[in-house]
Amino acid sequence: MAGLVGMGSAVLGLLWFVGNYSRSALVVGCLLVIATGGGLYLRYRMLEKERMRFLAANSELAKIDRMTGDQFEHLVAQRMIADGFRQVDKRGRAGDGGVDITAVVPGHGRFAVQCKRYRKSVGAPEVRNFLGALANGFAGHTGILVTSGSLTRQARVEALGARQPLVLVERDRLAEWMLGRVTLSPAGPRGRGEVTRGGPGFTPSAE
Repeated sequence: MAGLVGMGSAVLGLLWFVGNYSRSALVVGCLLVIATGGGLYLRYRMLEKERMRFLAANSELAKIDRMTGDQFEHLVAQRMIADGFRQVDKRGRAGDGGVDITAVVPGHGRFAVQCKRYRKSVGAPEVRNFLGALANGFAGHTGILVTSGSLTRQARVEALGARQPLVLVERDRLAEWMLGRVTLSPAGPRGRGEVTRGGPGFTPSAE
């Protein structure tokens, strides 16, 4: 009996609160939603500014040449985010399956990236290994091979025989990309040299 009385009292109290304060509660709720949305937007803008400052401070090849492999992967991932790639995941670690970064662009599919912070040339074996990683663990992904060096002629031949879409980003194009002069666009036209078998291309940057 006491329980029923307590429940009835709670219901009556709730009805009284709604009847007397529903408008105020609605106003407070709306203000909370606006404040939360505004806070999220401000955080997004802050992160975006931090990203652009980071890219500006680390975009020159002289600095890239002094980076570790992990730092280079982080730089490439940040540039991809700036170019509109989403769900960018820097996976570069033991057991990564030969892929350092994965990303998605709505309407344009999935991407798997391998980063080679090399001073030497990337040879055919490295390209072959990346193609094997794409075939075995990342079927349906467009491959992007980014290097701070260059590719040998044999590596280019290997890339041209790829069954999956594959994009090659070598030193000269990397320099333009990191400086923001061009944008890696999944729907963009294919620039000379960097696209081998389908996939995205570089477009002049609006920055």
